[in-house]
Amino acid sequence: MNASRISKSGEGRLALAVAVLSALTVASTHSADSLGGAPQGQKPTVVLVHGAFADGSSWNEVVQRLQQDGYQVVAPPNTLRGIPKDSTYLNSFLKTIKGPIVLVGHSYGGEVISQAAAGLDTVKALVYVNAIMPDKGESFAGLSGRFPAAPITKAFKQVPFRNGDGTTGTDVYLQAAKLHATFAQDLPQQQASIMAATQRPIAQSAFTDKLTAAAWRDKPVYVLVGSQDRAIDPGLERYEAKRAHARRTVEINSSHVSLVSHPQAVTDLIVSAARDSGGS
Repeated sequence: MNASRISKSGEGRLALAVAVLSALTVASTHSADSLGGAPQGQKPTVVLVHGAFADGSSWNEVVQRLQQDGYQVVAPPNTLRGIPKDSTYLNSFLKTIKGPIVLVGHSYGGEVISQAAAGLDTVKALVYVNAIMPDKGESFAGLSGRFPAAPITKAFKQVPFRNGDGTTGTDVYLQAAKLHATFAQDLPQQQASIMAATQRPIAQSAFTDKLTAAAWRDKPVYVLVGSQDRAIDPGLERYEAKRAHARRTVEINSSHVSLVSHPQAVTDLIVSAARDSGGS
C-alpha cells in the first residue's frame, strides 16, 4: 500500500476522532445545563425536596403540572441521614444549577432547605409545604415540643442499623398499619398501603439535629398549612409562617401529604413564589 495513502487515512481517522470528541463535549455540556437553570429573564428552576418516609416520586403530580406550565423541575434525593449531611449535599447540588431557583421543601425537607439555601443568592424564594422550619440553633424536637404531640409519634417504629465502617444508628419507620391514619388519611387505603411498603426511613438523629443557619430569615417565604395534618401540628405550621413573615400562607383541608392529595394547590403556591421572584 502507498505510504501517502496510509498517512492520509491516518489523518482522516484523527480528524474523525476529534470531531466525535467535540460532539461528545457539547452533548455533555447541554446535558448538564438541562438539569436545571433557565437563561436570565426566563422561569426559575424549581427544586423539590421530599421529606421523611418518602422519595422524589412523592412530587410526581406537582412535577407534571409545573412542567406543563413550562418550568424546569428537579427533585433530587434527600438521603434522610440528618441535617448536617442532607443540607450539605443539597447545598452542593444547588450550586450546579445555573440561574434563579425556587426551592421547595416538604415536611423534614423544610429543615434541609432552610440550612442548604443559606448564603446562596441564586435561591430567590423558599416554599414550605406541611414543613418543619426551625430557626438557627433549634431542632425539630425542641420546636415541636411547644405544641401538642402529633398523632404520628405513636406510629413510629425504631430499627437499628450498622454502617460499613462499623458505626451504628437507629432508623425511624412508620408502622404500616398506622401510616394511613397518621400520615395520609385523605388518600385511598390502597395508595397508603403502597406508601407504607415503599417508605424510606429517616435517621433518628435528624429529630434532634440543630440548624446552623436559617435561610428563611432573609429570603421570601411561602407556606402551605394542612389543617388536618397529623404528622406536624397545624398550629406549629401557622406559627412558623407567622415567625418567618411569610409573603403568602395558604391553608387547605389536607393531611400531611398535600403534595399527593392536593397537588394543584401546592403547584399554585410554587408558581406564585416563582412569579413574585421575577419568573414569568
